Amino acid sequence: MVRTNIVLDDNLVAEAFELAESIHTKRELIEVALREFVTSRKVKDLREIQGRISFDNAYDYKVMRTTE
Repeated sequence: MVRTNIVLDDNLVAEAFELAESIHTKRELIEVALREFVTSRKVKDLREIQGRISFDNAYDYKVMRTTE
């Protein structure tokens, strides 16, 4: 864990708190923001490999969902 001091835009912080009803501290707010940032970047990276992977057209993902 890293301890740091940063200057944040008060209006942006206030707006974020309005959107995140279950978050009550700036620390929680920043951690959630960082997690969402990392997640969105990972998804973007997956989109970059689109077209480079070939899929088996006969593969049926629904078969894996059935329970016997």
